[in-house]
Amino acid sequence: MADDEAPPQRKVIHVDMDAFYASVEQRDDPTLRGKPVAVGGSRARGVVAAASYEARAFGVRSAMPSVTAIRRCPDLVFVRPRFDVYSGVSRQIRAIFADYTDLIEPLSLDEAYLDVTTDIRGLGSAKAIAEDIRARIRADTGLTASAGVSYNKFIAKLASDQNKPDGICVIPPHKGAAFVASLPVKRFHGVGPVTAKKMESLGILSGADLRDRPLAFLQAHFGSYADYLYRAARGEDHRPVRSHRQSKSVGAERTFETNLFDRADLHAALARVAEAAWVRIDRSGTRGRTVTLKLRHADFRTITRARSFGVPIADEAAFLKIGDELLDAQLPVPDGVRLLGLTLSGIVGEDADVDEVQPSLPL
Repeated sequence: MADDEAPPQRKVIHVDMDAFYASVEQRDDPTLRGKPVAVGGSRARGVVAAASYEARAFGVRSAMPSVTAIRRCPDLVFVRPRFDVYSGVSRQIRAIFADYTDLIEPLSLDEAYLDVTTDIRGLGSAKAIAEDIRARIRADTGLTASAGVSYNKFIAKLASDQNKPDGICVIPPHKGAAFVASLPVKRFHGVGPVTAKKMESLGILSGADLRDRPLAFLQAHFGSYADYLYRAARGEDHRPVRSHRQSKSVGAERTFETNLFDRADLHAALARVAEAAWVRIDRSGTRGRTVTLKLRHADFRTITRARSFGVPIADEAAFLKIGDELLDAQLPVPDGVRLLGLTLSGIVGEDADVDEVQPSLPL
């Protein structure tokens, strides 16, 4: 874009399903409705993959160790994840999106950006489109979604979280900078706990605080990240919605209830991990050339071993076979194994526009 050329004016919707995995479980099992539900591993050694809003009221969050979750919410009900079901519902939702735009950028099973600058259904506004999508999701899946509507991806994502659950928030261009200024910086996408703590030490707590810091100051403290922060604090984000977005890696991992020692048990566990990972690989429509094994010992020492090939991995069987070979090279493991993970990377494809790693969710 030329320096004197105005950035394009877009209409962007960020749709985010409400407590997606947990909501699917509550939908399919009426006995779980109204109860605090955690989707994830066992109470002893597992990790929470998702929590219902009833569980969140007790401070239960995704990625939290299950023992911590049960301590915060003694009545918490654990449900094993069913990624095949979640993937099926996600496909339903994306089919709805496709009726409104071809510009769909999925971020995960439960959220996506939509560029609706062109109103192909003639609904009159981006807000009307978002409301129509939310109504259809409820009617077709029995689930609720929240939506943020704005002129760029950064603000649309912030807005979708503003009125959760089952809410919508519209931020027009003339209100964007003020909206961002009013928010705590820890809510900014890309500002994790470590960065937020560093900002706090510098007196930066809100978007307004960040906006008031000169670019040179931000560069001195945040390096190459400074340009993004400087623009974000002013409500600026010129990234397009990319319909062929791909991840750098796709995988899965599992933490075991008790340590595994036996070779047969370890290979059986790895087969389950590979199956879960390949569901995500198929869902993403990608193929890759590198398989990485992650192995965590009982004492929490973690190793990774990878093998790369000149051509993409053909199928789940080949993916698992490579994983088995990587695992065999580490055996025996006298102290036991508490976690195994398997990931596909070196993603290849006609539209490889790589920019973000997809996390390997715990099973």
